[in-house]
Amino acid sequence: MEFGEIVYRVHSKINASIEHCGFGLVTNPPAPNNKKANKWLPGISNKFKTQKYAEAATRVLDGKYDVFSSHEVNLGFPPQWNKDPKTSTLAPLVFGKILDYRNESVVGDIKYLWEPNRHLELVTIAQAYFLSHNKFFADAEKKLLASWFEQCPYPLGVNWTSSLEHAVRLVNWSVTWDLLGGDSSDLFKDQSGQQFYQNWLKSIYQHCHFISGHFSRFSSANNHLLGEFMGLFVASTIWPMWKESEKWQSIAKEGFEEEVLKQNYLDGVNKEQGIWYHHEVADMMIICGLVGKANDIEFSDKYWCVLEKMLEFIASIMDVDGNIPMFGDSDDAVMVRFSQEDNFNVYRSLLATGSVLFKRADFKEKAGFFDDKSRWLLGDEGDVVFNSLDIESVRPAYKKEFPEGGYYILGKNFDQANEIMCIADAGPLGYLSIAAHGHADALSFVLSVAGCEILIDPGTYAYHTQQKWRDFFKGTSAHNTLEIDGVDQSVSGGNFMWIKHAEAVCQEFSSNDTKDYFKASHNGYERLADPVKHLREVHFDKNENQLLVTDTLECLSKHEVSQYWHFSESCDVEIIGDEIVLIENGSVQIKMQFDGKLMPVLVSGQEEPPLGWISRCFDGKTPTQTLKLSGKISGSITFKTIFEISIHSEAGVS
Repeated sequence: MEFGEIVYRVHSKINASIEHCGFGLVTNPPAPNNKKANKWLPGISNKFKTQKYAEAATRVLDGKYDVFSSHEVNLGFPPQWNKDPKTSTLAPLVFGKILDYRNESVVGDIKYLWEPNRHLELVTIAQAYFLSHNKFFADAEKKLLASWFEQCPYPLGVNWTSSLEHAVRLVNWSVTWDLLGGDSSDLFKDQSGQQFYQNWLKSIYQHCHFISGHFSRFSSANNHLLGEFMGLFVASTIWPMWKESEKWQSIAKEGFEEEVLKQNYLDGVNKEQGIWYHHEVADMMIICGLVGKANDIEFSDKYWCVLEKMLEFIASIMDVDGNIPMFGDSDDAVMVRFSQEDNFNVYRSLLATGSVLFKRADFKEKAGFFDDKSRWLLGDEGDVVFNSLDIESVRPAYKKEFPEGGYYILGKNFDQANEIMCIADAGPLGYLSIAAHGHADALSFVLSVAGCEILIDPGTYAYHTQQKWRDFFKGTSAHNTLEIDGVDQSVSGGNFMWIKHAEAVCQEFSSNDTKDYFKASHNGYERLADPVKHLREVHFDKNENQLLVTDTLECLSKHEVSQYWHFSESCDVEIIGDEIVLIENGSVQIKMQFDGKLMPVLVSGQEEPPLGWISRCFDGKTPTQTLKLSGKISGSITFKTIFEISIHSEAGVS
């Protein structure tokens, strides 16, 4: 740990102790003035399905919350805001900044506790009110927020520990405020409504004050810091009611833009090396950009250029069926849950919004349609622009190489029914010294054929709890690459810390009409007593639809080697003999041949050690099939693997 970070952490502990004694707190915020912001969300549209939003809001009023994408929990109405819905642990109301939220015995699973407290559901109820004008929903908002103010008093409990959680909550409050009618809301008109109004503004001020005094810095200055600046910028712009608001807004805008430029490569890849965080950061940028525009606060051209390039990366790695590889960490978090559509896709939605912001017909083609989230953000005027974009006049010219982010795309017939797409990873482990959300996946690649996922990245599954599974899903054995002597390429120092980083380098990438070629290496195993260098070459023959993978290990002594191939759960996989594997997924058939130097075994749903799993959502996992090829080597060696790809259709085989 660097000296500056040690000083920062010591200062943070001292500051928390000082605040614990009552100094520097704002139990009685100053009275707000009458300054108002412009509404940032467009007006009403008749294209929303009011009933859909009313039903979703009613579920919340029945106590049913969606905590992450696969888990419906009954929290009651109003919920116990300090209770973890997964373990039923009730976190204590002690001073928040000294509460160890990582301690499962004290707070339960913190991700589950925090998720309802982000108040995504308040937006759902506000949408129902906005569309139906049913005061029942507005009254429910008042009851929910009043219960939160009562159960989560400043500065006590687990909901007063993390600036990022404050920031996301503020953004959801800003949307809720807007949809309820802002300062003119009927909720604020009588005496009890005025008291509620004052209580809400008091908490908003305390949230802003908390964030401004507790920014994430040094090794924690990743997407958390971006989120904190986002929340403070949105709040100080939507509620410019205190003398500190202008200062907060300036600090937040300047800090947010600075971090946007710092945390994203010029080629459009987010430095976290996690595609879900790439999406989250792009979402933050859209929200801040639109809030700013509505209030005559402009971000720079560089800012918007970064956002456009980030969307280009998403479009480039999206296959013809809309699949996106699950590179790096994902916790299913969204900044605001705008859409209640059954087929909502965060990546297609970003491209739909981006097609309007940047007048990009190629983004429109990938998005497919103008979704509800884009309509909430851009209104029917956005829909008009979207429909005016002519996808026939522009063929996508997406990039195939992202040299800073370290991703390279091999294949052919992109965006067509017979597409073959292989995405190889020679990027950094992650961002900053701890690379918190990166996975030990150097030289791994994924393969999609005709929109069917074949070779996959298995995802994330766990964060703070379930150590065994956290280690597996972020480890080398969970990726389509080689593992030496049973250890990861990089050395883990905890759930969100890598203390030794494998460094990957792409030595060559080329593409023409007949073949694509990728050559890269990493030094992660050069730390071993007998250093091992892993070199991988991938040739794609476009005429033969053949993918040749050559793995070379350079070493002097004996080692245990395992090569992993993780297949989509929709694939049927069969080993034939010692050198052939047959893979089928829908219309796709692949004959996989290996040279017999390593012994094959198919593994599915293995608990000890974990192998043969895929996690499509946070805290959810499903058995899938993994081919493990293993054996012993003595000195340098080369392994060859060939994938012969066929796509069957009524017209024949392509």
